[in-house]
Amino acid sequence: MMTGAAEIRNAIGENWIPHIYADRVRPLRTRAFEMDIAERETSPVIMDTLLGCELKVGRVRLQCPTRPVARYLAVFARLGCRKVAVPYDITRIPELAEEFEAAWANTESQIVSTIAGLSPQAAGRVRAAVVREMRAEIAKIGSGEIMPLFETSTKQRKD
Repeated sequence: MMTGAAEIRNAIGENWIPHIYADRVRPLRTRAFEMDIAERETSPVIMDTLLGCELKVGRVRLQCPTRPVARYLAVFARLGCRKVAVPYDITRIPELAEEFEAAWANTESQIVSTIAGLSPQAAGRVRAAVVREMRAEIAKIGSGEIMPLFETSTKQRKD
C-alpha cells in the first residue's frame, strides 16, 4: 500500500505539503505552535467568535487571533500535526494558508484518482499512508523555537 502513497507523492511534486512547509515556512522567522490533538486525520472547523476565531478539532478548541491563522493551522490539524511553525510576520500567513489549502485540494484529488476502483479498506489504507507520511515529514522538519530570536543590539557605534 505504500506504493500508492509514493505514487501520489510523485504525482503531486512541488505541491507536496511538507515540501512547501520546508521551503516557504521554515526559512522565515517563526514561532512554534503546539496543538493538543490526536495524531490522525481529522476534520477541523473554523468558528468565528467575539474574540477572533476558534479552530475546533474534535473536542479541542484552539484560539486563533485571525481567520488566516485559523486557516493556516487547519491544514496541519487536518493532517494531525501536533507541532508546527507559524510565521511571526502575520502578513505572510494569508498567502501561505491559501497555498497550503490549494496543496491539500490537489492532494485530495490525487488520492481520489489513485484509489478509484479499490476496495474501501484498501482506499482507506492508501489515504492513511499519505497523511501519515506528510505528518512524519513535517515532524522531521520541525517547528523551531517557541519564540523567535530577535537581534537586540542597540549599539550605535562599532568598535
